[in-house]
Amino acid sequence: MVEDKSREQTQSDVNGDWERTALEMMDFIEKHPSCYHVIQGFEEILSAQGFEKLEEHKSWKLQPGGSYYVDRNGSSLIAFRIPEKSFCNFQMVASHSDSPSFKIKEHPEMQVDGHYIQLNVEKYGGMLCAPWFDRPLSVAGRVIVREPLTGGKGDLSDETGEHMPALRQKLVNLNRDLVLLPNLAIHMDRKLNDGYSYNAQKDMIPLFGDEKAAGMFEELVAKEAGVSTSDLLAKDLFLYNRMPGTVWGAHREYISSPRLDDLQCAWASVQGLIQGGHPETVSVCCIFDNEEVGSGTKQGAASTFLQDVLQRICICTGYSQEEYRMLLAGSFLLSADNAHAVHPSHLDKADPTNRPYMNHGIVIKYNANQKYTTDAVSAAVFREICRRAGVPVQSYTNRSDVAGGSTLGNIASGQVSVNMVDIGLAQLAMHSPYETAGVRDTWYMLQAVKAFYHTKICLQGENISFSTK
Repeated sequence: MVEDKSREQTQSDVNGDWERTALEMMDFIEKHPSCYHVIQGFEEILSAQGFEKLEEHKSWKLQPGGSYYVDRNGSSLIAFRIPEKSFCNFQMVASHSDSPSFKIKEHPEMQVDGHYIQLNVEKYGGMLCAPWFDRPLSVAGRVIVREPLTGGKGDLSDETGEHMPALRQKLVNLNRDLVLLPNLAIHMDRKLNDGYSYNAQKDMIPLFGDEKAAGMFEELVAKEAGVSTSDLLAKDLFLYNRMPGTVWGAHREYISSPRLDDLQCAWASVQGLIQGGHPETVSVCCIFDNEEVGSGTKQGAASTFLQDVLQRICICTGYSQEEYRMLLAGSFLLSADNAHAVHPSHLDKADPTNRPYMNHGIVIKYNANQKYTTDAVSAAVFREICRRAGVPVQSYTNRSDVAGGSTLGNIASGQVSVNMVDIGLAQLAMHSPYETAGVRDTWYMLQAVKAFYHTKICLQGENISFSTK
């Protein structure tokens, strides 16, 4: 009986870990409503754990045993740990900070019929449009402001020596129920439930206020930034869903939240990095921006950001260019971006034999045309790491008659060519403003990432071996 109680208590503890982990992750999402806030949040977490911030435009002095992070554009971040002694490879996890949304256009206020003010927006990424309607939305992102002259050393000077005002980036979150996309009543279009093709310029324009709201949007943003409207120079602002995350289901087995794709993986990867790595590898955690629009930016996975960081690590630790390439040959990357779960009402949309479900473990993603980078070697390595960590895995492929999308791995490989596996967590309603996943799965991802960082993977020709910390 004692043994049974012990097992029961152990299972109870694990169940508690699942939900606590999911709630902590959803709390992070709620407090960080844009990609800029996400990176700021991760920087705060890393700094609290002793990671030192680096700047790309300054010289780096890396110490053995040191932990560091660097951001680019305020929307992408790479964090890493340097071993105390020499290292044999880089072990990396990549995910992304952005999610499909609507970006506020320049000069956004639109007066309609003398009684309404709408905000002009455009689609960012490929989203499901219908779920954005009839729910409270707000606005968050970054602004560039002109700061007044202080007469101090911090002021910039032009070629004549005269003082110039400084430009600063500030994050803003209007943080209240501010705008809404109202549906058209069924009485005005009886065929709405028969299917509707949304026009982004007509149907997806949020209502901001009545006629008295004219001119208020920029004033609200400037007030949140702590400047006058004349000092508000530029904006990167996005709509976000105000609904908080929740745990639900008959046995509290599901979670729903905004932006689970891909903050569920990003949050777990940062937490896994914090919990340490192997003494003979460089543990690297990458959070890229702009995955939802192709990654082709200076801060995206197709940029030189990762390559630049890895090369500078080698330069600062005394490795040559040849040794850098030797290190890459033995390196490994987990491309972590969520995957489609089998939908209970659309079973036919899934592949006949590769059918991932929420709460059944991490999904390994395959594609014959290499939209995903997984191959036999990388899949075997990841499966073995998960087996040792007690984490279940499952497989995903598209139906053979359905074209699939791509993600971080195959894009990043154009800059840093290493062994890669594409993984994710099973979810429903991907690219909705309110997505659904399994309550266990964030914990599974955290355990797998932690085990990956703690395991040295040795890839030498046809042989693969492992050693753990």
